[in-house]
Amino acid sequence: MLDRLSLNQITTERLSLPEAVEACRRHGIGRIGVWRHKLTAAGAREDGRMIRDAGLRVSSLCRGGMFPAATAEERRARIDDNRRAIEEAESLGTDTLVLVCGPAPDRDIAAARTMVADGIAAIVDDARAAGVRLGIEPLHPMFAAERSVITTLGEANDLGARFDPNVVGVVIDTFHVWWDPGLYKEIARASGRILGFHISDWLVPLPDVLLGRGMMGDGVIEIRRIREAVDAAGYSGSVEVEIFNRAIWDGEAEAVLPLLRARYQDCCA
Repeated sequence: MLDRLSLNQITTERLSLPEAVEACRRHGIGRIGVWRHKLTAAGAREDGRMIRDAGLRVSSLCRGGMFPAATAEERRARIDDNRRAIEEAESLGTDTLVLVCGPAPDRDIAAARTMVADGIAAIVDDARAAGVRLGIEPLHPMFAAERSVITTLGEANDLGARFDPNVVGVVIDTFHVWWDPGLYKEIARASGRILGFHISDWLVPLPDVLLGRGMMGDGVIEIRRIREAVDAAGYSGSVEVEIFNRAIWDGEAEAVLPLLRARYQDCCA
C-alpha cells in the first residue's frame, strides 16, 4: 500500500513546494497533496509539470470552500475564488479540490449551511467542465465557529447527495471523524462519493485545537480500522498524511518523512 501514501503539504509547512517535492522524491513518497498558498510564482500549470517531472502525482488541492459571508458581494467573491481554485486544480493535474466549507459570519449557523449548499451549487458546472471533483471535508465540531459549519460525515453525505456524485463527494479525515458513533454507517453510505482520505492522530491531552494533530500511532484513533472501512466502501485512492503540528513543522524533513512512512505502514497499511 505504500504506493497510495501521499504527503499533504501542510505536514511540512516550512518547506516550499519544490522543497517538499524533492523531499518526497528522496524518500520514496510518490504523491503530494498541494496547498494553494504554496503554489509558486510560476503558476499551477508549471508547478504541475515540476511535480510530474519529479515522478510524483498530485493527489488533491486544498482548499476551496469558505462560502458563508456577511454580504452578497463577499459571497460572490468567495465563489469567484473557488472558480480560481478549480482552474488551479485542473492546471496542476489533480481531479480533487478539497472544500473546507467555512463558518457562519454571525450566529445563524443554519443560514451558513444554506450558503455552503448555494456556494457548491454555483461552482458545480465549473468543476464538471474542468474535470475536477469537489470533496466536502467535514471538520470536528470544535471548528464550527471558525472553519466549517459542516461537522459530521452524515452532514457531508446529506449535502453531497444533492449533487452529481461524479462531481461532488466527501473527504474523510480521521482527526475530524474518529469520535462519531455513526462513523462506520456513514462511511458505508458514502460509497461511490469518497474523494479523499486523510490521516493523523488525536493526542491525549490535545495540545492545541489547530496545531495539535499527532503522528499516526501517537494517539487514540483506530486508523487502520477506518482505512479498511473506507476501502470497503470502494475507495482506492491516495492516503494523505495531514498533520498540523508546530513541533513536526519545526523538525527536519529528513527525519519527519522516514517516520511518516514507517508510521503509515505500522498504523494504516
